[in-house]
Amino acid sequence: MGVELITLHWIYVVFIALIIGFMVMRRDTSLICIVGIFLIAITATGSLSHSVSSIFNSFIYAITELLSTILVISIIVAMSKTLTSTGINDVMISPFSKLIRNSTMAYWTIGILMMIISWFFWPSPAVALLGAVLLPVALRVGLPALGVAVAMNLFGHGIALSGDFIIQAAPKLTADAAGLQVNEVIQASIPLVITMGIVTTIAAFFLLKRDMKRGILKVEGLENNALLGEQGEDAALLSLNQKRFFALLIPLLFAIDVAAMFILKLQGGDATALIGGTSIFILILITLVTHKGKGLEKTTSYLIDGFQFGFKVFGPVIPIAAFFYLGDSGFGKIIGDYLPAASQGIVNDLGVALANIVPLNQEVGAITLTAVGAITGLDGSGFSGISLAGSVANLFSHALGGGAATLTALGQISAIWVGGGTLVPWAIIPVAAICNVDVFELARRNLLPVVIGLVVTTIVAMFLI
Repeated sequence: MGVELITLHWIYVVFIALIIGFMVMRRDTSLICIVGIFLIAITATGSLSHSVSSIFNSFIYAITELLSTILVISIIVAMSKTLTSTGINDVMISPFSKLIRNSTMAYWTIGILMMIISWFFWPSPAVALLGAVLLPVALRVGLPALGVAVAMNLFGHGIALSGDFIIQAAPKLTADAAGLQVNEVIQASIPLVITMGIVTTIAAFFLLKRDMKRGILKVEGLENNALLGEQGEDAALLSLNQKRFFALLIPLLFAIDVAAMFILKLQGGDATALIGGTSIFILILITLVTHKGKGLEKTTSYLIDGFQFGFKVFGPVIPIAAFFYLGDSGFGKIIGDYLPAASQGIVNDLGVALANIVPLNQEVGAITLTAVGAITGLDGSGFSGISLAGSVANLFSHALGGGAATLTALGQISAIWVGGGTLVPWAIIPVAAICNVDVFELARRNLLPVVIGLVVTTIVAMFLI
């Protein structure tokens, strides 16, 4: 690599360290990210005007990449406010209130349901399906909103997505890169996914209960949760029978969505779009029935509330997402074609460099694959770098004389837990927004359990190679 390209990588690494450091200190990182974008751009182009323009272009790129998530969160929030305002939500959650009686049951029930739904449809639609209904139940039995977010995040974006046993998009990518069959990677990943899942969720639960006991984490009442709006302000406008009708209709519509996803094999963005469209339909129907004569205006009002919430939540994340997108395919679209043909993108180059400088044995091989996966996950996708993890695993397995499937699975798990994700802030926005918690606080809350889980899983992998 040329001196200029090496400089770009060092700038990127330094600013990653700065961003993580400022997050840990609970300071805002927007200015750091903007400076990082400018320095990378001016180093690559040598043009002051181009570098200044790149800051704006990076914001446009980040918003474009995040737009579908912003929209579905805004729509879900708008629908949730109609349910709470009319009192329909109270009728909907009453059956769950009888089943979920304390914070412990809430944590594990929400987490396991999230994991099961995410296996079939990926986490984003699962967040939308579960959040609006089960968040109020959890709050009422004493589990803070942050605890709900942790449960949904670790079980959905962590366990379900990193294994991806049903849809098999992740193991297909890593298996192809490693020259293996998909079933080999899936079989090798099972003990690692189980280890990572058990260690991480138990560690997170222990830390939650500890901080709740110490008073560090407090349960906010429903009236203090901005997502849910004013509790029952329009409740008198609907009769009890009307509320019961909608309380049955809404789960039925979402159940039809689930069936449609399964029959039509809708995944990821397509599944999320179906949930979003259904939510708009529900919002319009409830508003027209509740606010006779004013339904048109109230529908717009609820949508405005939802979009205000969505962009308020996403606002602080756009600059940091813009910076990290430079590490992958976003570089060419934001700054231009300034990387040499040999470069695989800044993040992937760093992963390759790490793989090339370490001595090889089973222990070092496992640690390196975990590190490579984590580094490639920093772009916030989780999926963009797992092919590299598969390639590195294939390379290492030849030197070690085996263990290709285990190394591949380990790199896959590391990349998706970090970037797919539970640690990279914009990857966890949907969960944070639905639960109305600070996205950076959720990332900090996940950090220690996920690091502990990766350490233990890496040690287990050493014995399986």
